[in-house]
Order: sequence, then C-alpha cells, then structure tokens
Amino acid sequence: MVESRGSIPGAHQKHLVKFYGLSTCIWCRKTRQFLEDESVAFDFVYVDLLESDERESVKDEIRKWNPRVSFPTVVIDDAQCVIGFKADELKQVLGL
Repeated sequence: MVESRGSIPGAHQKHLVKFYGLSTCIWCRKTRQFLEDESVAFDFVYVDLLESDERESVKDEIRKWNPRVSFPTVVIDDAQCVIGFKADELKQVLGL
C-alpha cells in the first residue's frame, strides 16, 4: 500500500521541495518519478489517502499556492510553485 506521506532522499538537497499529489493520478506519478530520477530530495503527501480533517488542513496549505487545489502541486523553498507535470519548469526552478 502507498504511504500517505513521507520523505524521499536524494543527492539534490539544495531546495526544500514539497510534492502534493493523488495516489491515482498519472501526472502525479510522472512528476514524482521525475523528481526521483533526478535524485531530488523531497517530502510528499498523497492528499486522497489522508483522513478527512488532515486532508482539509493540507488542502488549505495547497490553496495558498494553487487556489484550484489541482494535482500535482510542487512547492519549492516555500517561495515558488509548479502546478502539473512540467519537467522543464522543475529543472529550471531546481537548477538541474
């Protein structure tokens, strides 16, 4: 079973990266795989696997960056956000 949240180690630790996704979303899987393939250290949360109170709290966090609360949402250094599977934009923001 997929864990609802956790941390993935990686060689690239220059940025604080938070990945928000859904366990059933193909674009979320592609984004997570990209981060792992590029050896980016990141924390992840699968919003659909959280209990209702925690889910609403996390959705409020996401809403600060992405008012539509769409997935995947990747927050970098609590300063920038990439919404959707955008490998080129992630490469640029993360300096890969």
